[in-house]
Formats: sequence, structure tokens, C-alpha cells
Amino acid sequence: MKSQDKKAYFVSDVHLGAPALNNNKERELAFVSWLNEIKHDASHLFLMGDIFDFWFEYKTVVPRGFTRTLGKIAEISDSGVEVHFFTGNHDVWVFDYLPQELGMILHRDEFKTELGEKKFFLAHGDGLDLSDKGYLFLKKMFTSKMLQWMFARIHPNFSLSFGHRWSKHSRISKGISGESFKGANKEGMFIFAESILQTEKFDFFIFGHRHIMVDCPIGENSRFINLGDWINHFSYGVFDGKEFELKQFNYQGPRGH
Repeated sequence: MKSQDKKAYFVSDVHLGAPALNNNKERELAFVSWLNEIKHDASHLFLMGDIFDFWFEYKTVVPRGFTRTLGKIAEISDSGVEVHFFTGNHDVWVFDYLPQELGMILHRDEFKTELGEKKFFLAHGDGLDLSDKGYLFLKKMFTSKMLQWMFARIHPNFSLSFGHRWSKHSRISKGISGESFKGANKEGMFIFAESILQTEKFDFFIFGHRHIMVDCPIGENSRFINLGDWINHFSYGVFDGKEFELKQFNYQGPRGH
């Protein structure tokens, strides 16, 4: 396949292993099926946060499960596809295992890049709504080196169990299907993107976190994208070098991987 036919893919909020959901195996099979489908024409894969519902790495211990997903990402990375992983609010405690073992490029903050002569501003999106003071305080705690060190001192049987119990009380367990775009003057990430455009031009702002599918104009010639999720939408973004499209994956059951 010619390099000009390659595409960049974007996905977020898969929440693998979410204890509040009872279809984790089916969703992982669907996600791996999608990865298997896109690997043939992908130049870049952007995993835009909350791929895992909870993740914490000890120096010699990693969470149980997700072997199909990790193996497929490793295969894609080994084939030469540039894989980027953004930490979300649920998998903020990714350290060096995934980058080293799977060959991924890790991002803890927003990332600016150019693809096909278009400028992209990429981030999971958590913490960009400056009006959400409660979450900003929690994020400061979760990114504390001291807190991470203390959490790592707890035996994995207890720490991971605690992490999954905490995750079970997240908004996923309360139902998120009713969420919708609040409007340009109320959506925190949209307001943030508008502020960025005051000083720097971007063609696309791409975020996750909100679990809503949005593709709308922002500024004069830019677009604001929210990628949706793999709980209600099974959605993803694809950029072919010229155009960006927000799509949904139609999973047809187990296939060969």
C-alpha cells in the first residue's frame, strides 16, 4: 500500500474491564476486531485516553487481563505503525511498561502534531474544563508523585481491588447514554479550544473523555471533535490525509485475529 493511502485512526474511552459493565469480554473482542481491521492501512494509531477503566503498574507487576488488546497493539506497533497513548483520568497511572513493552509513545498532556499538512491539537480532555474545580483537585491528587509512591506500597490484591471499586462508582455506573453536547458557551473543552485559537491556528481539536460523538465547526476554519466511546457508540475517528471522519464500528462477532 502506498504511503499516501495510509490513514490515522483515533479512539478513546474503551474502558476495558469496567466493573460497572457486564459485557467487558464482548467489548474487548469488538475492540480487538477493530484494531485487526485498521492495521492494514494505518500509519498512526492515537489511543486517546481511558482505554482501560483502571490501570496501575508496579515495577514488576501489571494488571491482570487485556491480553488480546495488548497483543494486538504490540503487533500493530511492531509492524511500523506509530502508536500514541494518552493517559486519561481512569488510566493515569500508566508508567513505563506499556511504552517499553508495546512500543507506544506516551502522552500525559496535550499533544500538537501535523498530519497531511493539517494541524491537530490532541488531548484526552480531562482537566481542560477550568470550571470543574472538584475534578481539577482530584487530578492534582492522582498525578502526585507522593500519592503514587504510597499507593505502590500497597499489595496489588488490595490496591487494584480498591481501584476497581472506585471506578465502579464513576459516572459509567450511573449511566452515560443521556449525555449530550452542552453547547459552545457551556462545553468546557470547546471553550478551552476557542481560547487556544486566539493564539495558534489548528485545523482539528480532537478529544475524548465526554463520551459524546461531536463533529462541529469552531473558529473560522477549524473543527471540534469528541470521539464518543466504546460503551454506547463504538466510535472512532479516521483521517485520510485530507478529510477527517467520525465513524462507528459494526461488530459482527468473533473473527480471526
